[in-house]
Amino acid sequence: MSETNPKQEEETMQIGMIGLGRMGGNMVQRLRAAGHEVVGYDRDPEVSDVEDLAELIGRLEAPRTVWVMVPAGEATQATVSELGAMLEPGDLVIEGGNSRYTDDVPNAALLAETGIGYLDCGVSGGVWGAEGGYGLMVGGDADLVAHAMPIFDALRPAGPRGEGFTHAGGVGAGHYAKMVHNGIEYGLMHAYAEGWELLQTGGVVTDVAGCFKAWTRGTVVRSWLLDLLVKALEEAPDLAGVDEYTTDSGEGRWTLEEAVSKSVPMPVLAAALFARFASRQPNSPSMQMVSALRGQFGGHAIVRSE
Repeated sequence: MSETNPKQEEETMQIGMIGLGRMGGNMVQRLRAAGHEVVGYDRDPEVSDVEDLAELIGRLEAPRTVWVMVPAGEATQATVSELGAMLEPGDLVIEGGNSRYTDDVPNAALLAETGIGYLDCGVSGGVWGAEGGYGLMVGGDADLVAHAMPIFDALRPAGPRGEGFTHAGGVGAGHYAKMVHNGIEYGLMHAYAEGWELLQTGGVVTDVAGCFKAWTRGTVVRSWLLDLLVKALEEAPDLAGVDEYTTDSGEGRWTLEEAVSKSVPMPVLAAALFARFASRQPNSPSMQMVSALRGQFGGHAIVRSE
């Protein structure tokens, strides 16, 4: 059973959830466990409660609250646009995907034309959120946030409201905060990864996994990410079978672009992001050139590829 917050049972709501993938589906479980009535829609009929958006909206009582949890970009914008044509004044849309914060002001303005409210919500917690709760960063009008608090209380971890939830500011602030959160996450992950590589190759430590496990208690580098690193090593000792190819979902790039536009130095994020790019190159063209130049000016040996 997931931990819940004290007043959830007496403050239940009805909510429509659009997008029932790994995150959306788990969020529905947590909301229902807290006593909220959830009507879910997904393009996959196996997991959807209704056939289409029209049926979802028809199942909800006014004023309606609809949470959008679909892929960022065109899919989200198309969904918000559809909702704008189908919902009524006084209804509320909460956009909880990994959208770029610059999308939020146009979305809010579009819905405001017909009197529909809009909140953006950065959500962190991954596939584990159904059990332990989600970290929520919300942007938008304070009255709309207050209206939706029973939903946010159900989704965030149990405990004081300041733990796992913040009303970050106006429209766009929720996704802006989540963007920076993910930029920090890039740097933390890469620091752990570099430490793991040095321990593996240094030839001094014989129980590398044991070191990381020891660090999960009582040390200044302990964190949930470190707990997950230990879990990854338990599932795949020495990461056997794990390919180095690492994708990025956009937030790290957006954070770095924002840092450049504001002249804020973020060398740790830059290094972590560029390392992901390097992981996708079977043979780095830039490092080929470095090798060739070393051969030219210093006569250093060049390893020739077959």
